[in-house]
Amino acid sequence: MSEENNNLGDDIKKGAEEAAEAAKDFASDAKEVASDFAEEAKEFVNSTDNKKMLAGILGILLGWLGIHKFILGYNKEGIIMLICGLLGFFTCGITSSISGIIGLIEGIMYLVKSDEEFYQTYQAGKKPWF
Repeated sequence: MSEENNNLGDDIKKGAEEAAEAAKDFASDAKEVASDFAEEAKEFVNSTDNKKMLAGILGILLGWLGIHKFILGYNKEGIIMLICGLLGFFTCGITSSISGIIGLIEGIMYLVKSDEEFYQTYQAGKKPWF
């Protein structure tokens, strides 16, 4: 019986060691994947073309909330549009409509400009409106 217990104890130790090794491998793989994801995310955020597309599409779809302004780093203008958009719940949609029209126009303008023109105007030049 004691020999059976020793064998069982050895099997448990061996299983625990294998599980610990598998956990270490999983952790190192997860760290590597997370690092790759972080690098790609930084590339995406810092890319001018991606900001142009993202800001243009968000301007068209969610322009009334001013999300496209936050993407380009115009926090003050984004907050103004967000407040106007949310005030639409109290003004029968008047301020939301105005914010939506502005967002639609700006979204189209972002997408129509060339990459270089967009970068010079909105990212380097920091032109917040139209």
